[in-house]
Amino acid sequence: MRKTVGMASVTLLALSVMMAGCGSSNGNNGNSGTTGNSEVKETSGNTASTSNTPAGNAGGEEPAKHDPVTLKYTFWGSPNEKKVQEAAIKSFTEKYPWIKVNTLHIPESYTTKLTTMASSNQMPDIGLLNGDVALEWASQGRIYNIMDFLANDPDVSVNDILPNTMYYWEEGKLAGVNGALEAFALFYNKEAFTDAGLPLPPTKADEAYTWEQFVETAQKLTLDQKGRNALDPDFDPKSIKQFGVTMPLWAYMNGVTSNGGQFVNEEGTEFKLADPEAAEAIQQWADLINKYHVAPSPTQSKNIPSGANALSSRKVAMTLDGQWSLVDLGAAKKLNFGIGVTPVMKSKATMTLGEPIVIFKDTKHPEEAWMLYKWMMNPENTLELQTSGLWMPVLKKWYENADLVAKWAAGNPAHPDGYQDAVMRNAFDNGFPNTSYYVKNLSKINSIIDPALEQVWLGKTTAQEALTKIKPQVEKELKGVYTER
Repeated sequence: MRKTVGMASVTLLALSVMMAGCGSSNGNNGNSGTTGNSEVKETSGNTASTSNTPAGNAGGEEPAKHDPVTLKYTFWGSPNEKKVQEAAIKSFTEKYPWIKVNTLHIPESYTTKLTTMASSNQMPDIGLLNGDVALEWASQGRIYNIMDFLANDPDVSVNDILPNTMYYWEEGKLAGVNGALEAFALFYNKEAFTDAGLPLPPTKADEAYTWEQFVETAQKLTLDQKGRNALDPDFDPKSIKQFGVTMPLWAYMNGVTSNGGQFVNEEGTEFKLADPEAAEAIQQWADLINKYHVAPSPTQSKNIPSGANALSSRKVAMTLDGQWSLVDLGAAKKLNFGIGVTPVMKSKATMTLGEPIVIFKDTKHPEEAWMLYKWMMNPENTLELQTSGLWMPVLKKWYENADLVAKWAAGNPAHPDGYQDAVMRNAFDNGFPNTSYYVKNLSKINSIIDPALEQVWLGKTTAQEALTKIKPQVEKELKGVYTER
């Protein structure tokens, strides 16, 4: 389902420009990226600035005088993401001083809190929203069609935007464009590989680990308290000090798609995870935990730090995760990390995802909300989020133009050698969209799937048994799929 590469419209010529211009440079879901304090705090947009380049205005030259306008912008994210978004908004209010922007950072239970705000008529004007929720709310008339703004804008058109960053709920009806593009890759501690006498993981998709090679590598990197790896006949799986790999189990579609499986059929009327190809892939992910003992179980994961801390502490040697991990990896001063391309089961695949920014129908200032929308879409105004590794741009030219690529994807700690092949080019060539882009009623469907898969991850049942059992229940909740354009 939806295996077409979302960025295929960016031409091969563009890729060759990147390779020539940048090849030698020194270079998550629900509420992905939500970390830190759970306090919801509204602040004025008048905070520190980082940007000097305007994104343009919504209708050419502004008149000399404007009535004052106040917008509310809601979002989630880490402390660093909060800081940079507020800085971008500060520079926006400096460019357009008659517009005041109050930011509301909601790091946890985002959709729940927005729903509460809606019931009390306190909705924001503009903000991030989870993709499946955005499509549902758009179909209910609660969100503006972004195509209406793009159709009349002199500065940006739909053709400037990466296709895999857009959430359409009907033909020609766009709920929103991602705040950022994200893709999956393999991140690792270089010292763990050196100590094990292993070559570093490949960065090019054509040279990616087969699944068997990936499992064997993870076995050699998994160590018990006496230093024996998981291939040693005396290895103790109950006393592991370093796991070979960890991965977010909700991202199992990376394996399913690589193995030739699907989530639902093209019409969204049949549950396909119970098919042999999909169930086999999920079982192979579970086998990393329960058969090979190279990945932590959900229970064990509670005692393992995440991201950069897992790698730097040598609790884990590799992580299969989203590229947003780079913001922490690049900032970890004592970690010598590298980037590899995602392993392959049957075909090359990496899941691309992201959550859209939307304009809520409750706003009394849609034109000014669109001005802020464009501002946040332009990497010139949020460049620290790109260079930090947290975000990838959503505008095509930031992948096509070698100078623009060099601005964010090279020469900084978050984008070491191998990044452009392992993440950026793999996403271009082998990316497929997360289910949130197209499956209707996804939250209800996942509420059935997730508990079933939890039993698989815990080794209490097989993937085939669990998925076959819930297939009738899931199919009662299938409502079809959204359009792709």
